[in-house]
Amino acid sequence: MDLIAQRSELIEVAKGIRPADLYIKGGTVINVYSGEFLKQNIAVYKDSIAYIGTSEASIGEHTKVIDAEGKYVSPGFIEAHAHPWVFYNPVSMTEKVLPLGTTTTVNDNLFFYLHMGAKGFKEMVKDLKPLPGNFFWLARLVSQADYPGEREWYNHKDIRELLELDEVLGSAEVTRWPLLYNGDPFLLDTMNFIKELGKVSDGHTAGCSYEKLNAVVASGVTACHEAITASEAFDRLRLGMWTTLRNSSLRPDLQEIIKLITEGNVNTSRILMTTDGPHPSFIEKEGFVDGLVRQAVELGVPVMTAIQMVTINAATYLRLDDYIGGLAPGRKADILLLPNLEDFRPEIVIASGEIAAEKGRLTVSLPEIDWHQYIVRQPFAFSKSLLENINLYRYPHPAEHDPVPVVYFKSNVITQRKDTELPSVNGYADLSGHEGLVQAALIDRNGEWVSKGILERFAVNLDGMASTYNTTTELLVVGRDPEAMAKAACRVHEMGGGIAILDGNEIVVEIPLPFTGMMTTNTGFNAAVEYHDQLLSALQERGFPFHDILYTLLFLTCDFLPGLRLVPYGLYEVKTDDILLHASPLDTMSYQIKN
Repeated sequence: MDLIAQRSELIEVAKGIRPADLYIKGGTVINVYSGEFLKQNIAVYKDSIAYIGTSEASIGEHTKVIDAEGKYVSPGFIEAHAHPWVFYNPVSMTEKVLPLGTTTTVNDNLFFYLHMGAKGFKEMVKDLKPLPGNFFWLARLVSQADYPGEREWYNHKDIRELLELDEVLGSAEVTRWPLLYNGDPFLLDTMNFIKELGKVSDGHTAGCSYEKLNAVVASGVTACHEAITASEAFDRLRLGMWTTLRNSSLRPDLQEIIKLITEGNVNTSRILMTTDGPHPSFIEKEGFVDGLVRQAVELGVPVMTAIQMVTINAATYLRLDDYIGGLAPGRKADILLLPNLEDFRPEIVIASGEIAAEKGRLTVSLPEIDWHQYIVRQPFAFSKSLLENINLYRYPHPAEHDPVPVVYFKSNVITQRKDTELPSVNGYADLSGHEGLVQAALIDRNGEWVSKGILERFAVNLDGMASTYNTTTELLVVGRDPEAMAKAACRVHEMGGGIAILDGNEIVVEIPLPFTGMMTTNTGFNAAVEYHDQLLSALQERGFPFHDILYTLLFLTCDFLPGLRLVPYGLYEVKTDDILLHASPLDTMSYQIKN
């Protein structure tokens, strides 16, 4: 990380022989290094802090003085595990979270890389440099769902080039952690390369036992955010992992895992907190990192400890503590003025020495980005007419006496296999006598294959829905009426990505997501909130029984969570590592059914 201010200039400001650009006077400084609350002033020059103390010698004729009397002065908050693609995009997310005090985000590059490749992603990273605050990245080493050609796309050369970028702080979570447990050669080689660079290796070890966790840590993973109990968090902390406590829209787990601190009496220096890519409405209601601090304090964590977890602890984990994470000379001037230590919503946000937000509103400009210039993968490589074939959405069932493996939703994202006897009509499963079942098809956007399944407890009254918002970003089509499913699929094809819901012939929801099929290109965060609320409400009205539709869609097509999944290879049973119904080429519509 480079600073604009020269060290020699900061020395002169600290001595009082060069005037500060900005001077924060009379506030109570939250010193995350010593754990003290100190009545001090702060002198800022260009993008850096030059002085902290009681002297006013650096106040010059043109110095802007901020009266912080009665206020608390905090380092900017750090989100070390962000996903800037949950309908919102990097610019619209920044527009929302920077005024809430998050001056640094470290972001997963998953869908950007999937659609841009290394070249396009590097160009986007360069164009996002004008974003206010610090916008860093973690690079995926594999996707969230294996697919044909994955190893060619995630190749040594491209991945290493990304890891060498200054803006890339290390590798992103490997959600398919059994690859690490089994010693995948590519991953282990890349882990060694990351260690040589002195960068971090984020982890994802959901469902990993303590014994298996030993092997994953030995592979080189340095952090994990997947503990959902205090006991699991203890396991990770005791094995030397940076342990990240999560509170997100899908997993609002903080009330349970915070017991690691409130009851466990542990050393908190290696504990962080994350929101882990919450849906837009969660951020609108609960806040971002400010919400983590607020809830942690409400649950009994000391204020200083809560702030340390999202400032100096996070910066130290990221190996950036010489630059961010605390208020001290030579550090970047990312500073919050908090009116109290209860809600942790800043009155003023200073990013890189500039007032970036006041009273919850951004006061600096955001870059205008043409997102489509980086994309190397076209939205659809086939004609819309292919999607008009209603048999594309029907589940093949030629032998009526064989039960059908149904994907039964136990929760938002956890499923289980439920073998169900269904009648066969013209070689396809007949769902008409089974209320609650809907058909699902995952269609390759290159037009090469289709995977099929039957879902239960998804949305019982859903005629047709199509969505490119899912882990694969292929076209996921769900419903009970193949004609409505076909029309929904055609509409998403016309939009170039997004979500459409139909009642019969009528489009009732239409959400354009032209950027990778996952994100709106709107720079305003409110657009993402409105789209989310519209989608969730429409599906709940049609029988969706859960609270987080975006993660249901996202994880239905992954291959690392329990139950049945619809992946590019077909209907996949995770526990047995078995394809129950193979994906079929779109041109032949033939099927291989596993007995």
